Amino acid sequence: MSRLAGGVVLVTAHDEDAGPRGEDVGMTATAFLSVSIDPPLVLVSVRNGSRMDDLLAEQPLWAVSVLSESQRHVAGRFAMKGRISDRLLFDDIPYKRGPLSGAPLVGGALSTLECRTEQRVEAGDHTLVIARVLGVELPSAEGGPLSYFRGRYRQLS
Repeated sequence: MSRLAGGVVLVTAHDEDAGPRGEDVGMTATAFLSVSIDPPLVLVSVRNGSRMDDLLAEQPLWAVSVLSESQRHVAGRFAMKGRISDRLLFDDIPYKRGPLSGAPLVGGALSTLECRTEQRVEAGDHTLVIARVLGVELPSAEGGPLSYFRGRYRQLS
C-alpha cells in the first residue's frame, strides 16, 4: 500500500477531561476520505489503543485540517512515535479553535472540517471513524496539497 499516494491531514480534538483547561490532541492521517455528499460524511482510520482512538470513543466532536505542501513539519511532528506530550505539540503551530467542535483548526491548511462521529467500525488493528461534516472553511492558503508516498511526504508540484 506504500505505492498508493494519499493526502495528508491533521485530525484534532479537544480533551476537556485532561486537566483544568483540557488538552488538544492531534494525529497525522493519510487514511482519510469522503464517504458521502448527501449527507456530508467523511472517514478516518485510527490505530486502536492510540490516544486519538480513546478520545474519539468518548468525544464525538473533532476536526480535520487538510495540510498544504508547506506543512510537512506539522505532519511529521504529529506522526512521531514516542513523541512529546500533546500539549507541547501545538506550541508554535498557528491555529484557531473551531466554533463547532472546539478542536484546533491549523492555520495555513488548504481546508478545515469540523465533524461529529456517526459510527465506529472495528477493522483489524484500526477503527474506521465515520463522521458527519458540520462545517467547512476554505482559507486562502497558497500551494498544493501535501501527499504521502512510499514512506515519505511529497509535494505534488
